[in-house]
Amino acid sequence: VLIAVPLILQTYFIFAIAYGWAKAWHLPYDIAAPAGMIGASNFFELAVAVAISLFGLQSGAALATTVGVLTEVPIMLSLVRIAKATRGTFKNSASTR
Repeated sequence: VLIAVPLILQTYFIFAIAYGWAKAWHLPYDIAAPAGMIGASNFFELAVAVAISLFGLQSGAALATTVGVLTEVPIMLSLVRIAKATRGTFKNSASTR
């Protein structure tokens, strides 16, 4: 929980910043949604490989990165749902043309 909660909060916060800025800059939805997703992605797979190679399989760092991977998929799916639900708020999106 001490590892997962900050990761979850960070992912939502970074998505909100990237997605919100894209909307404020009047970027189209098809650019804003991927920008938010890319910003929120933490490249957990790379973090796992680096932590295991540097600290070994039994380390806390390896455990921390594994928790990140386990939380990433459901979080990213919820961000997709948020992006799809707010698609209509973009004036220049394909759904409003």
